[in-house]
Amino acid sequence: MSKPVAAIVGRPNVGKSTLFNKLAGTRVSIVEDIPGVTRDRIIYEIEWNGRALTIIDTGGIEPDSEDIILSQMKTQAQIAVDMADVILFMVDGKRGLTPEDIDIAMMLKRSGKPIIPLVNKIDTVGDLPMEFYEFYELGFEEDLIPLSSLHGTGSGDLLDRVLELSPSDEEVEGDDDYIKVAVIGKPNVGKSSIVNRLTGEERCIVADMAGTTRDAIDSKFENEHGKFIFIDTAGIRRQSKVEDRLEKFSVLRAKMAVERADVCLILIDAEEGITEQDEKIAGLAHEAGKASIIVVNKWDAIEKDNATTKQFTEKIYQSLSYMQYAPLSFVSAKTGQRTEKLFDQITAVYEQAVMRISTGMLNDVLADATARVQPPSDKGRRLKIYYWTQQAVKPPTFVIFCNDAELFHFSYQRYLENQLRSVFGFHGTPIKFIIRQKGDDRD
Repeated sequence: MSKPVAAIVGRPNVGKSTLFNKLAGTRVSIVEDIPGVTRDRIIYEIEWNGRALTIIDTGGIEPDSEDIILSQMKTQAQIAVDMADVILFMVDGKRGLTPEDIDIAMMLKRSGKPIIPLVNKIDTVGDLPMEFYEFYELGFEEDLIPLSSLHGTGSGDLLDRVLELSPSDEEVEGDDDYIKVAVIGKPNVGKSSIVNRLTGEERCIVADMAGTTRDAIDSKFENEHGKFIFIDTAGIRRQSKVEDRLEKFSVLRAKMAVERADVCLILIDAEEGITEQDEKIAGLAHEAGKASIIVVNKWDAIEKDNATTKQFTEKIYQSLSYMQYAPLSFVSAKTGQRTEKLFDQITAVYEQAVMRISTGMLNDVLADATARVQPPSDKGRRLKIYYWTQQAVKPPTFVIFCNDAELFHFSYQRYLENQLRSVFGFHGTPIKFIIRQKGDDRD
């Protein structure tokens, strides 16, 4: 299922964080506390009526303020609006309509996103104060929702409406014939240059999707190689440098881009070589189970001899030992060197990530693998593998049924993975195993 994103926006001190904390509390089931932003409690993923939903809290907006911090808060709120499917615009029901509310409302309307106006600090059920009706002057299409963020009244109606206004799974799946490609890497590694080179004017650009639901810089593109959506992301810095909320939003956008993607292009700067931060960024794609291509950019700037490519390749795979499956490509976004070949690589690793293998073929491989290398044993008890079957794709996921999960050592799982790859390929994609213990066979 798709995960709708809702951003809470409004003036300072109208109760945004109180509502955020209420929604992220025990009233609703918390699915995941998104890493990297927990100290400021900016973003939480919750579940409502069986569907995952991401809530974004923002700093208060003062549209005309010249204060640097308030200006950054306004920019941060704009980033959140760009990321959101639905905007929750909160106003203070006790204070009534203010000029700042009107200015913010005008800014939000320009986004073209659905806006739910929330009139907070309405503690009485039934008779609404006169100040409540002032907010109809804002002219939103959605009805005002009276709310008490402190007590949580009205929050259920709010979440119901968020899901109603968010893209349905059917709408999201309308792009299923496009391969979604996230371009990730450190700042200044050439991510935007790669996207611009791949979607250059000499090719048929279908649409530039500015202001899309999760990131402001998606490009929908079609050529003779296929249909693609390229997701350009802000550069990911080391966590120690992620000190302000704006920077954390850029990291979050990159993580969300990886989550949305079918394929990740992991960019590495040839002049710098692979760094510890590159390893961490690649790990995001690997841990998310995404098909990936390691792209070494600025290759034109490197002085080369006959051994340069081999040495560089060995160094990268030594650092990214967990991603031996990912193909490596040496390109130059500046000159266009070998960038055209990325299309074929993207299509190839995507096809590997969605490949399905029949249970019969899988168990033929299993029988051969266990005959070659016997499963491990411990204190006279031997691992027995009954059968395995493919459960999912993206990444290819296999459920293995055995007699004792504790005997199923990681080394033997790696052996079976290598056997799978030697027979079926799965180039460019991680493989996931789920071990299930079946019965208690001690024979």
